[in-house]
Formats: sequence, structure tokens, C-alpha cells
Amino acid sequence: MKTNSLPFTISKTENFFDRLGDYIGDVFYDILPEQGYELRDEQIYMAFQLEQAFKNKHTIFAEAGVGTGKTFVYLLYAICYARYRRKPAIISCADETLIEQLVKKDGDIEKLEQALGLSIDVRLAKARENYVCVRKLDALVEQTDDEDIHEVHDAIPDFVFDTSAMMKSFERYGDRKEYPWVSNESWEKIAWDPLEQCSTCEWRHRSGQTLNREYYRHATDLIICSHDFYMEHTWTKESRKREGQMPLLPEASCVVFDEGHLLEFAAQKGLTYRYNFETLSNVLTAYMGQDVREETLYLVEDILTLNDEWFQLLGKNTTDVKGSNRKEINFSSTMLEMAQSLYEKVQQLLEQLVFDAELFTMEDYHIKIIEEYLEFFSYGLSILLKDDEGIYWLEESDTSTNLVIMPRLVEEVLKKEVFSQDIPFVFSSATLAQAGDFSYLANSLGIQSFDSFSVDSPFDYEEQMKIAGHIASDKQIKWERIGKQLRENEGRSLVLFSTMEDMEEFREWVNLQSFSFHVLYEGDREISETVRTFQLTASSVLCAYHLWEGLDIPGEALTQVIISSLPFPPKDPVFQAKRKHAKNPDYEVDIPYMLLRLRQGIGRLIRSSNDHGAIQLWIEEQQKQLYEDQIEAVLPVNIDWN
Repeated sequence: MKTNSLPFTISKTENFFDRLGDYIGDVFYDILPEQGYELRDEQIYMAFQLEQAFKNKHTIFAEAGVGTGKTFVYLLYAICYARYRRKPAIISCADETLIEQLVKKDGDIEKLEQALGLSIDVRLAKARENYVCVRKLDALVEQTDDEDIHEVHDAIPDFVFDTSAMMKSFERYGDRKEYPWVSNESWEKIAWDPLEQCSTCEWRHRSGQTLNREYYRHATDLIICSHDFYMEHTWTKESRKREGQMPLLPEASCVVFDEGHLLEFAAQKGLTYRYNFETLSNVLTAYMGQDVREETLYLVEDILTLNDEWFQLLGKNTTDVKGSNRKEINFSSTMLEMAQSLYEKVQQLLEQLVFDAELFTMEDYHIKIIEEYLEFFSYGLSILLKDDEGIYWLEESDTSTNLVIMPRLVEEVLKKEVFSQDIPFVFSSATLAQAGDFSYLANSLGIQSFDSFSVDSPFDYEEQMKIAGHIASDKQIKWERIGKQLRENEGRSLVLFSTMEDMEEFREWVNLQSFSFHVLYEGDREISETVRTFQLTASSVLCAYHLWEGLDIPGEALTQVIISSLPFPPKDPVFQAKRKHAKNPDYEVDIPYMLLRLRQGIGRLIRSSNDHGAIQLWIEEQQKQLYEDQIEAVLPVNIDWN
């Protein structure tokens, strides 16, 4: 019989953690083995370490190799602790692919339910860009011939367009996953984006995003989200409260960061400020339409003119970054002086806004929007004007120009806003330490005190895996030899690329070939649908540039992983800032990133004790001379160089 109460009893004289320890022991020593699961010493050791972290409300780095069963361990503790504290546990994953591994049919949560007779209340909290924006969709459907977009519009429930519909008839809808046929490129045209003014949108209370948010907030066991979403919750929590809104996530009993080594970038991304040239113009033009004083109008006109000149200058002083849509800005003293002037004038306007609001009749929501955006704009400029605190770049498309400002360091904010909470935090990954040292990760996240442990994978890699190294002298020759490797393996391969551009070059080459198997590409359809197709197709190839971690395909569907090049970080402004502040950028930034990503990519191959296969690693001759020793030191088996 399934139950949603604690899966063990506690008398008034017993301690929760004593009974929890007994139950966990029963699960891993008796219940799971009886269900056909292997008894693993690594899993037992991890369980004991996590028990101490939960008992003492500590932060713990749990580095556990592939196949240790770490997910079962942290899920069990999170669920039991959530029921004990009567607050949901938050499982924060690196991306949507990892979330899918947890909640898919026959995924870890369903397996745990079936093995232990539990009924687990698990709900997904997805980032806003995972939901359709009805406002954008409704406007676009009249202007596009894209059949996929028309099909999404047809799938929107009737109550969304029926303003007389009662709220009790509303149902959840609008999740990216519900429209698997839509490519990433088309989805961006109809999904939420940062330029949308949701607070004043007429669709707000019937939008898919709002309805899904209302649903997951009431979870009793687990809320699963991405690192990006958890950080967005963290940074917006106080401002949402001030505006009379609820935080994105409810108060949690504990937080687990799966693939926690990727949290720092999510924290930076969550604190990023994006400025669209047209948005300031639109906001201020709307302000000029209100009943404001003449001197205010002159100030607004000055800001609009200066903003126009500044963005033009920004656009003329950028450098393209290979493999990235981020353009590096070459700031001059003139550009910084203009930014300073813009900042001062916006500060003046904020003062005038208060005065105008008192003197004349202005609707409250107009005041709130203008004030909110001006404060946002002003704060971003203040980061830009402070020496060495920000990272900046320009993103340009056919229709818009965006200035992006990201804080360089986030550890102080994380220390205050996240890790000051008196709850357990668990970092789980196969790659958390650098040469056995967790302090690099801890310092970058503002974590001052932590527990840690490492356990190796139980798999017999010597028997299950072969690694071959190949020298790439010419890209066309490399593609041909990769094509031969795919044919010899009859598909059943994952090809990992460092960038989307590399993948697209390979696609162009594949289009001229004749293969007996189907080649799938990340981005052509919703990602979980693409992964499922790959897993269920007898012989196919999956090409991806994001799936270095999180992909879990045991069995014969995946018996070869081809790493098309060493996964060094891009030369974009974020990593350039890291390099600038490193004494030895190669050894402090580039090589650690490459080795960690390489380990993650190799980890996609062997997912169970019955798996087998080969890793094909492509590398340049010069890279082999420079990095051969470091690469071989992190490989699970010896590499055979061809």
C-alpha cells in the first residue's frame, strides 16, 4: 500500500534521525536487494555521510562516480526530511535534460516509488522561457506561415481566449514539452522573454506560466527546478515580496544541487542585466504621454538622445567572438563618460518621477513600471561604471540589440542570500573536486564551511570501456573518419561538439552522405523528445553540444561516444574575465574546465554494469603535445592513440 506519510514510525521517545538511519539501512541492505537492486558499498557510505549533513544542517559536497546510485540516496533523504519538516525539498538540476532523467517514465523517482511503495508528490518548476507567451503567439500567428507555430496556437485551451471563463475551469498548459515538434528556433519566437512586461499583461492570470507556478507551489515532497530557475528565485525573492507577489519558490526544508559544479554560472546568469535599446525608448515615450512637467519632458528627451547615441557607439565598437553570439565591447573613455552621464540623468528622472506622481494624476501601474525599469537600468549602469565588477557584451539579432551586464563575482551574494539559511545543502556530481580539493568550488560559491567526500564508480571500466585517441589534422578528413566510426558501430552513437557551429558544420557534411541510420540533432525538436527518439530507435546517432552531462542512456542504444574536439571554454566575455583575473589562465581556467567537461562527456557511455562501448576522442596534434598528461590522468582507462 502506497503512503505519503513518513515511511517509518517514530514514537514520542525516539529521535527522527535514529529512526531515519534505521530505515535507510533497511532500504539499502534489504528492501532494494530484494527488488533486484545491487548492494553497493559506495551507496551505503554516501547514505551515512548525507545523514550527518542533514542531522547537522550542513552543506556537503557529495562527489560520487557514475553508477554509485547517488540519486536514490539524496532522493530518499530529501523526501523523508521534507515530510518530517512539512516543507518540500528542492532538487535543483543543471538543465531540463537532468530534470527529465528524474521524472521520466521508469526514471529514478518512479523506480523509487515502485521499490518502496511510496507515493511521491513531485512537481516541476520550470524557467519562464519554457512556457509559451500567448501575447507573442497571438500576434505572430497572423503574420507567419510557420505550421509548427499555428499548431501550437491551435493547441492552446479555449479558456485562455475566453475572458468570461471562470478560474475554476483553468487547467495547466503551455509547457515547452507539450509541443515537442517545435524547433528551438521557432520556440524562441513564441516563448516568454525578458522584454515582456508580464506584470501588466492582459493574459497574466490565464498564462501557462502562472497556472503552472500555482500548481508546483503546493508540492508536499519535491519541487524540481533548474539551477537557472533556483537562482532567479533567489535574486527576485525580496523584490517580488515588496511588489506584493509570492517568491517563485516556497520555503524549502533542504536543497539538493545535482551537477552542483555548474551552479556558479547559473548564479551569474541569474544576476545578469539585459538592456534592449528599444525598451528604454518605449518606457520613456509612455511616460511622456502622461501629464508631466515641461522640465521633465526635456530631461526625458535628453536621455532618449543620449541612449540612442550610446547604443550606436556600442554597436560600432564590438568584436565578434567565434562560437558565440556574444560580441565583445571595446569600451573607450568617451563611451564610459556617456554611460556616466546616462546614469546621472536617470537618477534625476527617478527623483522627478516622485514629484510628478504627487503633482499630477498618474495611474499607479504606470508609475510602478517606469520606476522599476529605471531602477533596473540605473543599477546595471552602476555595475558597468565600477572598475572590474562587471562582465559586458552585446548581442545583436535582425530585430534587436541587447547590452548584457553580468557581475564577475557572485560569492558574496550567494553567501548572504543562499548559504546563510539554516538548512541542509547537498551538492551531488561525479565531478566536484579538482585533484581531490573541493575548496575551489566552495570559494567560488561563498561557502565557508562544508563537509565532503568522494567515492569512485563501481563499474569495471577496464572490461566495459575502450578509449581511442585520434589526431585531427583537417576538418573534412576528421568528418570522414567520424563517419566511418559511425558506420562501423551501426549508429548507436552520441557525437559531442564544443559549439553549435561545429555541430552545424558536421550536419552540412552529413547531408551530403548516405547513412543507413537516422541522425538526430539537438535543437530540431524539444530535447526530451529527441533523447527519447534516440533511445527507442534501434540504430541512430544523436549530435549535441549541450549534453555533456545529464544524458542517461543505458543499454545498446548508446555504445559509442565520439568527442569531436576538446571542450575548452569559449573566448567569450565571461571566460575572458576569468582569464584576466587568473595568474595562470591555462591552468586556472581553461584546462580545469576542459578536463571537467571531458570527464562528464566520457561519463555518458557506461551507465550500468552491463553497458559496454568505446570513446573516440579527437584532438589536435599541438593539443596532444600540451595536454596529453593531464588528459590521461583523468581517464578511467588507458587511451590507445591512433
